[in-house]
Amino acid sequence: MNGYTIEPGANLAGANLAGAYLRRAYLRGADLHGANLGRAGLDRTGLHGANLAGADLHGANVYGANLGRANLAGADLRCAHLWFANLANADLRGADLHGAGLHGADLAGANLTGAKLTLGTNVGGANLRGATMPDGTIHP
Repeated sequence: MNGYTIEPGANLAGANLAGAYLRRAYLRGADLHGANLGRAGLDRTGLHGANLAGADLHGANVYGANLGRANLAGADLRCAHLWFANLANADLRGADLHGAGLHGADLAGANLTGAKLTLGTNVGGANLRGATMPDGTIHP
């Protein structure tokens, strides 16, 4: 899928989309909780407000995607490429971000409580204004 619209709010919970090419797809408000999106091509995809709680996005390319207000609680984002992604006000509580690339990502107001951000996580140039950090403190 390249630039296709999937019905807003579509139910794709638990779907196996590992390695799928969904570049520029529009998935606003979709339910993808528990879905397997490992190594998927999600660059520039519209996932605003989507439910990706517990989803597997290990190694996915999410470059420049819109994940504002998305629920990514407990998601596996290890080694995911999230450069310049919009994660403003996203719920990332308990997400595994080991080795993820967050360079230039917008994490303003995001909730990172309990998230794993060590072992090579790249947050250079990321906007963390008002984000709740893994230890519960609010970034200035």
